[in-house]
Amino acid sequence: MEDTDVVNSWRELLARHATTWCALERELHDRHGLGVSDFEVLDRMSESEHGKYRVQELADAVHLSQSALSRLISRLERAGLVCRNMCPDDRRGVFVQITEDGRRRHAEALPTHRAVLNQNLPARDPAAL
Repeated sequence: MEDTDVVNSWRELLARHATTWCALERELHDRHGLGVSDFEVLDRMSESEHGKYRVQELADAVHLSQSALSRLISRLERAGLVCRNMCPDDRRGVFVQITEDGRRRHAEALPTHRAVLNQNLPARDPAAL
């Protein structure tokens, strides 16, 4: 692949990301009062076996710095969507856990999130994987 092809691919990826991110931000905010990162945190926690994550693992999963994630968790905690708990095995560790209100809000926003993704991203060809 030539440099111009790589640069064009990169720019297409950035454009698709920006378009999809903006559509998600608009729809999730307008319909559910959530930002994209808010939803992503709730989505990851709802998929986990126990509905909780260590803060560092969650930061890695949602691609946020620990300070940005800490501010986001504080907002979600004030809204009653998550709670923080100390790790019983490591007193320095903190878990973030989705609450029942968080599960409900996530379930309400999930169809909106998936619809926007389906509208903005091409289906993956399983043969290409």
